[in-house]
Parts: sequence; C-alpha cells; structure tokens
Amino acid sequence: MQPVSALLATLLLLPLVLPGEIQLVRTVSNLVNESGICQCVVHLPNNSILLQQLEKLQSTVQELFGKYEQERSRASEYVQAIDDNSNQALEMGSMSESRNPRAFVPSFETSAFNLLSLEFERMQELATQLMAEGGVNGSTDLLHQLQEQVTYASLTLRLLGDTEWRSSGALQWEVDVLKGRLRAWEREREHDPASRYSGAHRPPGSCAHGGLQKVSSPLVLQLNWRGLFYKAGAWGRDSAPSSTSSLYWVAPLRPDGRNFDYYWLQKSFDDLMLLKNYEEWKMGYGDGSGNTVYKNFMYFNYYGTSDMAKVDLSSNTLVLRRPLPGATHGNRFSYAGVSWKDLDFAGDEKGLWVLYATEQSKGNLVVSLLNASTLEVEETWHTSQYKPGLSGPFMACGVLYALRSLSTRQEEIFYAFDTSTGKETHLSILLDKMLETLHGINYCSSDHKLYAYNDGFLVNHDLTFSTLEHKPPRLPAPRRSGVLSPPKPVKPNEHSRP
Repeated sequence: MQPVSALLATLLLLPLVLPGEIQLVRTVSNLVNESGICQCVVHLPNNSILLQQLEKLQSTVQELFGKYEQERSRASEYVQAIDDNSNQALEMGSMSESRNPRAFVPSFETSAFNLLSLEFERMQELATQLMAEGGVNGSTDLLHQLQEQVTYASLTLRLLGDTEWRSSGALQWEVDVLKGRLRAWEREREHDPASRYSGAHRPPGSCAHGGLQKVSSPLVLQLNWRGLFYKAGAWGRDSAPSSTSSLYWVAPLRPDGRNFDYYWLQKSFDDLMLLKNYEEWKMGYGDGSGNTVYKNFMYFNYYGTSDMAKVDLSSNTLVLRRPLPGATHGNRFSYAGVSWKDLDFAGDEKGLWVLYATEQSKGNLVVSLLNASTLEVEETWHTSQYKPGLSGPFMACGVLYALRSLSTRQEEIFYAFDTSTGKETHLSILLDKMLETLHGINYCSSDHKLYAYNDGFLVNHDLTFSTLEHKPPRLPAPRRSGVLSPPKPVKPNEHSRP
C-alpha cells in the first residue's frame, strides 16, 4: 500500500485542465528518490483564482484520505474481532476435544443442533399424523400454518448451523412454542372432556376429587398479541363452570407492568392460535394483572384505588364499581416479583373470589367470596401466609393454592387453604415454568387447567386431582324396642335381613 504522501503527489501530478486550457502541472519522471521521498516540479501561473481552486482540491483530497484512514482502522478492528472470535471457538473446541476427543465436531453438528433437528423431525411427523387424522371441526387451516412455521424454523436451523451456532438458544424458544402449540392442538382435537385433562373423567364444574395431586409441564402456546415488551398481564378462559363456553381473553399490561388498557376476546381455540377473528377493546382504567373473567364479565382492580370493577364483555361497558372494605392498594402488599397486584380475582366451581391483604391482617393473604352480581362480600377467611412472600395463588373447588418460587425455572405449590373446612395444608407440588415470572394465574373449571401469563408468553398447565376412595356403605345395626337383653343365637333359617 502506497503512503498517503505518495498518493497525494500522484493526484497532484495528474493533468488538470481548467477553463482557458491552462496546464498547471507538468509531468516529471523519477519522482521518488532513494530515500522514498517524492519530488516533483509544479509550474503555477500567477493567478489567485487558480490557486484557490488548487487549495480547495488539495483540501478535498486530504479529507478523502482522512476518511480512508478511518475506514481502514475500523476494518482492522473488525478483522481483529473476527480473529478473536475464531480463537475463542478454537479454544472451546480444544477444551471439548480434550475432555472427550471423540466428541468434538464442527459447530453446526453439536449436540444442541442435533437435538433441535430431532425436535423438528418429531413435530413434522406429528403434524403429518394430525393432518391424516383430520382436524377439529374441519379446522385444517391451523395445521397448515403450523406446518409452514415448522418448515420455516427448520430452514432457519440449517442456516444457523452454517453461520452462528450461538443463536441456537434463541431458536430453542421457537421450538418450544411450536411444540407447545402442536401438543395443545393435539389435545383439543378430541371433544371428549376426559382427553383434555389428566385423571378420571369429571364434567365441568365437578369437585368430586380429593384435591390437587400434580401439575403438567407447561405448554407454551404463543407470545401475547402486543409483543415481547409486554411482559406483565393475564389471560385465560371464562372461569365459570360451563361445558359449552369457549371464550378466550388476553390482557397484556403496558410495559410499565401496571396499566391495563387493551384486551382481546376470541371465541375458539383455533382463533386464538391463528390470531384471527378477535375483538379488541380499550379499557384504560385497570390496575395490575389480577383480573379474571367469570360468566362473560371481567373483574379487575380499578386504577389507583381499592375498588373492584366489573365490565360487561359483550359491550365493554363498566357496569359496577365498588370498594373492597379494608383492602390495601398502591402496591402495598403485592406478590413477590409481581408489582401492582393488590386485588387478585379468581373464579372456580364455587363462585367468584377476590384475594388481597389488609393492614389488620398485617399483610397476610385474605380470601373473600363475592356476590358476582353486586360485588358484595359474602364471606371472608384469613390465612397465615404473608402475601408478599407468595409468587401467586389460584382457587379450585373452593380451595386456595399458593405458589412460591424455587428458581427461575420452577415454582412450588406449597400451601392449600380449604374454605369449606377452614383447614390449612402444606403441600409440595412442583410447577415448571419457561421464564422467571408468572404474572397472571387463572384456573378454568371447564377444562381443569391453569392459564399462566409467563413474561409475555401464553402458557397453560393440566391439573391432576386425586381420586376419591369410595368405601362400601356399612349396614346399619338393627334397632330393638323395649329393654335390652343379651342376644340370642339365631338359626340359619330364622335369620332375616334388618
């Protein structure tokens, strides 16, 4: 590469023809001496205008060379960065090879990519099988779209394998979401309620069981409709017992994690998965992610107050607003890791509930059964659990189940309070999660599922309840009248049933 001075001299020696055909520079041979210094002879006329033009030209050339040096320096930095990355990759490969010389393979053939490829193959097989068996109510559009997404993600995987293997973590999310959607659709394809949740068949609204036994692994359906920045919110189905209602609602909060302003309503699972046939409503005065839907009404905390609010979903009309006596607000006693959740509404087989804390309870969780029509408190129970120490609760068959966080990937349902008996029970039921925080948790009595809003993603879990052990009824003892006397032996032919 020539020095800048040599390049500048070369440019100056080019024939420059200005108006008037005046040649300013004469070509001179042997420009560079033995020391590498450029020498040249320039004949300039005594013309101030031409001198100004030449100075301007020289200034422009120097500016161009300055930009050239800047770009060359930046390119050198890029080359150095690439070399550093290559060295790191070689070091990682050397470490892996030193631990297990036979296990080292190129980055696009690592175990992470092999596992992802295997997952895609299984999903493609599942999608093909479901297509062969037919869709739910003829809804084959969902499967076609899912197949296209699987194919696209598979192509992305191959491209990543040829470029940057570190991006496999981001792709893993896409795999989990697609896999969850396929599994969810597979379960919904049969309309038998027994196929929608684990355990024995129980009709919607039935509490003929012995309590919660276990929780399934999470099914990640999709990201909420407003995007990744809307990490807080809630979603679910109408929690009132119903065998026919299939209303789904999704209510992300604003990025501040407090203000509830918009929500979507969709009338079928297919519409939810395909993000179509939705109704978008503006709320504007909701506070926190403690809202729920019960009998086609949405219940939530009115913004900046301890008031309960009720909105008719058929018209998005606020039909009732009522204060909750003694309840704290303003983020006074919210859950651990979840802000602005002062009033937490829940619906189950027994009715509509609100979970909150008061100054009198010293922050411990309080459970109240509400009249769904008037929002009057019908009955109240006090628990021994400090509300900010919980990551969230839910109600099922009149039993409060409380969760606490064990790690960024696991929760524990550790406490139960039965409102019918007033008894507390300590449990240890693990609940896996995809991301760190569960914001809104809603139970649906129609399908016995938990609907969790997990850092912006819509996730659900199947709940398994223990089966009641039925013992044969004992025959009542025969009644005797008069004075009791010792029993007399009875002959076989004289025996009669009581």
